Amino acid sequence: MLEAEVEDAENLAMAHWPIPVDLFVSEKHPSLPRGLLAFADSSGNILFRLNSLSHHPKKTLRILDSAGNPLISIYRHHDGSWQGFKGDDGQKDLIFQVQRVSNKFARTELEVFLVAENHRGELTCDFKVKGCHFQRSCTIYNGDSIVAQTSLMHKLRQIYVSRRKIQLTMFPSFVGPALIVAVVVIFLVNGPKKSKILDKLPVSI
Repeated sequence: MLEAEVEDAENLAMAHWPIPVDLFVSEKHPSLPRGLLAFADSSGNILFRLNSLSHHPKKTLRILDSAGNPLISIYRHHDGSWQGFKGDDGQKDLIFQVQRVSNKFARTELEVFLVAENHRGELTCDFKVKGCHFQRSCTIYNGDSIVAQTSLMHKLRQIYVSRRKIQLTMFPSFVGPALIVAVVVIFLVNGPKKSKILDKLPVSI
């Protein structure tokens, strides 16, 4: 793909949507190897996917667009914090930082700091993420406004709900969808050890 085409693909994936948009997050998308996380629309078209570089010493995660172009690279540090960089150019163009506030079985809280909004003086939290990792449910706040929410996929007359497929609703905001996807990925992989042990068990409703 030519450089101009790659840039167009990145701009499309990073664009702001004027209406609420639902994406469906699954580890079992038919067009991807089992276990890879896909973010698809209601028609099953993949808009974003997660590529994990497990061999990297800092456990790098990459958010890719539908064509496989890297949009955001995410690095995890030993203190539980995360950093997100543009594209796949290493640790050069920092976009955001995430700090863990609480990481308990029933409650996980993260604070997100946008570098562009914090280039002067002391860092100020731009978003807060609050939710329950075990339930795969979280809400991303910008002040009192809700930027996005995740929830498990419930069906009528269903006794047990799988945690391997969730719904992500993104509301109109100034935040690009790729950034929201990156924050949701961090929430999903940032659960406490006890919750991770139970991840393979369904939720009873």
